[in-house]
Formats: sequence, structure tokens, C-alpha cells
Amino acid sequence: MPQAVKSIFRFCLGANYVGLRDLTFTKSFSQAGLVYHPKSSPVDVRDVEKLNKFLLESKNLLILSGAGLSTESGIPDYRSKDVGLYDRVNHKPMKHQEFMSSEQSRQRYWARNYVGWKHFVTRSPNLAHKKLFELEKKGKSHWHVTQNVDGLNAKAGIENLTELHGSMYRVVCLNCEHISPREVLQKRFNQLNKNWTTTIDGYGPDADVFLNDEDAKRFIVPPCKNCGGVLKPSVTFFGDTVPIKTVHHVYDQIDKSDAVLVVGSSLQVWSGYRFILRAKNRSIPISAINVGPTRADDLFDIKIDALCTEILNQVEI
Repeated sequence: MPQAVKSIFRFCLGANYVGLRDLTFTKSFSQAGLVYHPKSSPVDVRDVEKLNKFLLESKNLLILSGAGLSTESGIPDYRSKDVGLYDRVNHKPMKHQEFMSSEQSRQRYWARNYVGWKHFVTRSPNLAHKKLFELEKKGKSHWHVTQNVDGLNAKAGIENLTELHGSMYRVVCLNCEHISPREVLQKRFNQLNKNWTTTIDGYGPDADVFLNDEDAKRFIVPPCKNCGGVLKPSVTFFGDTVPIKTVHHVYDQIDKSDAVLVVGSSLQVWSGYRFILRAKNRSIPISAINVGPTRADDLFDIKIDALCTEILNQVEI
């Protein structure tokens, strides 16, 4: 990695000031700010030719994207070497069971999410998102399944989309199941926590930040406006399961495809890996773009070890 430099400054959140203490940055910056994508070798022209041929032969492509698609937009992932959450810090994402287990757990989750939200919502689609949108616009890809909850595929204009794990832009009440925009909850947080301050120790995936648990205990979380129930991001947490209706819908889309392209996913979690097994069992050609190994390396017809933007920038779409 490039030599890191430390920066100490204060971060404004509405009427509140949140101090950043010893937050480590790298010297090189992506368009979105902090660099969280892993190192990769220069793109091999032979890989570009292979992918061009794969896309040319496909008439009904399904795309399966993961966190590696969004790291170049400044959103950290979990597993990338050196820059992923598991390699950088000793922090783990909150699991579904933990969120459900206590009010204090939910208070800690929402305090961290509240602070991270303003950074998260300013992330923009990168070149790879836009290239995948072009595939849809030109009628090349018929469906896009993403494991990401960052909304960047939708921001890029992709319409035929399944957000497999949901979206951070929506909030659901666990009692009455009412869905509301995340931005509305942010305004409620602002009103209830005008005098609340904390210190950020770093950024994690999906609007998460690292802060002192004692500060989180002072954070006020409102209930559902409709029924007073518990509010949760409309996403599938670790330890939870994707709705079976969504799974069957994606299986149907796989069965309609004549090729599958994996973009930026290690496929370590079953929720995405099962769709590659489905495609393989139906003898559907599969290509993948991902830095580092994946769970399905032995199932791919083509595997390209490269950053998503660098390879997609060179293919003929």
C-alpha cells in the first residue's frame, strides 16, 4: 500500500461537530475520496480480448456484482487484501441476532450509521457502474443482481435490478413493516441528538463508522412513527437470510440467461454463490472480474484478476 499519512480534523454533521482522531488516509485518492480498493496488476490485453469475445457472444447476459464494484467509489468492503475491513481493523459488522437482541445493540448500530450516513450518501457511481448501465441500455444485459446495499447501481441508471441484500436507502419497521426513506430518519436523528458528539476512529462498509461505545449510549433512536415499533435498515444483515421470493426470482433470471458475468465479488457468502452454482448446473458460461481469489474460481470459464473500472474501461460495449 502507499505510505499512509495521518490527518486530524473535525467533521461537521448538521448542527453537530464530530472530531476525527488519528484517521489514517493513503496518499492516493479515488474520485470519491478515501482509497479502499486493493492493488492489482496492470490489465493484460489478452484479458480484454477474452472479455470482449465473451460479451460479443452473449445476447442475454446476467450480471452479478459485489463490493469490489463499489470500492473505487470510496466504499470499503470486508475481504479485500490490506484494505478490506477484516484486514484493516479488529471491527466486525453487527449481525442480525445482535441487532435484534437488545435496545443497546440497536442504539450502537444507529449511532454509527448516523455518523457515517453523510459520507455514504455522497458516494457516486464509478466508471464500472456506468459501463454496466451501458450494457443494459444497449440491450446486452437483461438483468443485474447486486449484493451491494449502497444504491450505486440505481444511481447509475440501472433499472432491471435485484438488490439481493436490500438497500441502505430504505428503513423498515419490524412491527408494521412500513417502509420509509433513510433520509427521513436522518432528519429525526438530527432533531433528537442536537447536543450529541462523538469521535470517529475510521470508516467501515455500508455507512458504518468506528466510534466509542460510551458515546453510542447517549444516542437517541426514535421508534416507528406509525406504530412505535423498532426501525431497521431494509437490508439483510450477516446471520439473516435473503427472502425466498427474491431467491426464486433470481433463479428465474439465471434460467433466462445465456451468460453470467460476475463483477467485483469473492462469492464467499452463500447468498451469491448459489446463483453461480445454478448457472454452472445449466451449462451457462460464466466470466468473472475480481481482484484476488473467489469461492467459484474453479467454475469460471474466464477469470480476470483486475479492478472493475480498469478492465471495463477497455472492453468494447
